[in-house]
Amino acid sequence: MKKIFPAVLLLLLVSCGGKQEYANPTVEIKTTYGKILVELYPQKAPQTVAAFLRYVDSGYYKKSTFYRVLKEEDQPSNAFKSELIQGGIYQSNPQLLVALPGIPLETTKETGLRHLNGTISLARTLPNSGSTEFFICVGDQPAYDYGGLANPDGLGYAAFGRVIKGMNAVRNIHASPSDGTSFIRPVEIADIIYLNPPHRD
Repeated sequence: MKKIFPAVLLLLLVSCGGKQEYANPTVEIKTTYGKILVELYPQKAPQTVAAFLRYVDSGYYKKSTFYRVLKEEDQPSNAFKSELIQGGIYQSNPQLLVALPGIPLETTKETGLRHLNGTISLARTLPNSGSTEFFICVGDQPAYDYGGLANPDGLGYAAFGRVIKGMNAVRNIHASPSDGTSFIRPVEIADIIYLNPPHRD
């Protein structure tokens, strides 16, 4: 009986395709540096996650890029330091970016989330102006939380998920040659795929 159980387990895995099950919505960011798996938190940041998944389902991120980077060594000595990579459709489809409505800002004070290593968050200028552009933290970045220094209004940014696999790819992208806050050669995002969409009858 002990010998039969592993064989049955293997058969079950094969018959199910061996697919990974995720408790929360999970996306795969396909880049030239490898895949980045990101778990999203709709219970904590429902409006941000819903909008992001709409953009994913609509194919907006196909052939988009990571184009912006913050590295500690490139920042003024008297400023707080940030390390992150930023991507979206700013370069690939700027007309669409301008046309999309802003997402209501879900601050970290409201959601209880924090900008930790691997956190994905919505880029913005003014409150409620974020849409398709996002960034991934490299190391903990508390300045982007509510009350932090990253934005003069003090409201921080809308964290809405976290990398669960592929931080090596994130770090390699972050280390790519850059000039100031821009990558010399933007890193292509082939696509972002929703791995576990809800079943629709």
